[in-house]
Amino acid sequence: MKNKFNSILETIGNTPVVKISSIAPNNVNLYVKLESFNPGGSVKDRLALGVIEAAEKSGELKPGQTVVEATSGNTGIGLAVVCAKKGYPLVIVMAENFSIERRKLMRFLGAKVIITPAALKGSGMLAKAKELADTHGWFLTQQFENEANAAIHERTTAEEILRDFEGERLDYWVTGFGTGGTVNGVARRLKKERPETQIVLCEPDNSQLIGSGEKQPEWRGKGPTPSHPAFRPHAMQGWTPDFISSLAAEAVEKKHIDRLMPVSGADALALSKALAQKEGIFTGITGGASFAGALAIANEAGAGSNILCMLPDTGERYLTTPLFEDIDTEMNSDELAIAESTPNYRFDNLAIPQDEENEEEVEDPFPLTDAGIATMNKFLTDSDSPVVMFALEWCEFCWAARKLFKALDIPFVSVDLDSVSYAESGMGTQLRGALLDKLGTPTVPQIFITGEVIGGCTELFAANDDGSLKQLLERAEVQFDSEKNVIGADFLPNWVRKKD
Repeated sequence: MKNKFNSILETIGNTPVVKISSIAPNNVNLYVKLESFNPGGSVKDRLALGVIEAAEKSGELKPGQTVVEATSGNTGIGLAVVCAKKGYPLVIVMAENFSIERRKLMRFLGAKVIITPAALKGSGMLAKAKELADTHGWFLTQQFENEANAAIHERTTAEEILRDFEGERLDYWVTGFGTGGTVNGVARRLKKERPETQIVLCEPDNSQLIGSGEKQPEWRGKGPTPSHPAFRPHAMQGWTPDFISSLAAEAVEKKHIDRLMPVSGADALALSKALAQKEGIFTGITGGASFAGALAIANEAGAGSNILCMLPDTGERYLTTPLFEDIDTEMNSDELAIAESTPNYRFDNLAIPQDEENEEEVEDPFPLTDAGIATMNKFLTDSDSPVVMFALEWCEFCWAARKLFKALDIPFVSVDLDSVSYAESGMGTQLRGALLDKLGTPTVPQIFITGEVIGGCTELFAANDDGSLKQLLERAEVQFDSEKNVIGADFLPNWVRKKD
């Protein structure tokens, strides 16, 4: 079977089903369906493709029209993948309490991300998306009620499940819900073709909207959809917004849900980590929550039962959430002990091991030449570019200085000593020789204003923080944002910043 595609969109779906061995009871077969294998990293890629292609077919979405949607993140990432390939501008509305890496992923894929206050919950971001669509004539995908959302799951997700369990028992299918598209589409197909399969729907134990038995309050007039009275803030980003969507409500009304399974946030976090550390499966909090429900079923199911659990996304969506709260970035005591168990390449022993048998005289890496001095002076005396930084293209400290310049709108010239042109001509090393002769150090970056040396990254940030940088810029008549206040250390690489 060839694994070659004409478009990234053709890779959506056909996600693997994997058997759990280390953390499942021995008398049952517990499987997970890994939706992180979709190109955007989640089950929502299916939704995105389904609603966009349905709108194209119906004519609701015109060529070049802006697409807008409210999302906790995964739908937005999926839409960003689809819209990037198809050429639609995309605007995403997202409440401020969802993880920051989701915003960055969507923006990296070319989308614009509008943030709404956390206090307005999911219904608030939904109302904002509708307001933007109505005002600007954009296409609102309406993921929470769009039949195309459920239809693509009936057509693809359910079809894959039926194929993978053909000729075998499928006793339980376990999932959570957000928009309701997955449970709606898959459940109605399974009810037709595998009616013996029990559909288990998981909810946060402290926010059981469907489990409460109370219907979603009707929406009247303008403003956000009313919050469901049973809604409470919970750990599972992407699950259970503060309202029951029409797609989820339809699955309940048609009696496609056989069992509701409340899941605690603590169990969701613990089982996400257990899947990672005992099965090598990387999923997020919602995946851990669904798996908690599936594990509860597995512990009571009859011998030989087959259980399939949906894992909706990858754990990388949760780096700034409680899921990673106790994951260190620095070495812990066990790791330090390992590092110190051998003598070299340690922070507590910075001496560089020497190969005494092969000591050779090394050629001066930064030769002092007339050409290097002349080129350096040319940059330092250029009145059109009073702010000059001698730098390396990919040095983190040089990038930190660039970020400060950008934040304050300071125009500058970066002389990248390791650029291809300077490397080929040898001028990069000659300029470093000239800087070494002038300053007594070969380190970079080295920053100058009208020929006066500021110093490196640390000195630049200190000058910013004590106000002397602004004074030098004003004296040099450099136009910049003098009203904006920033802290230099905020631009340093994460690994350099000191912990509180």
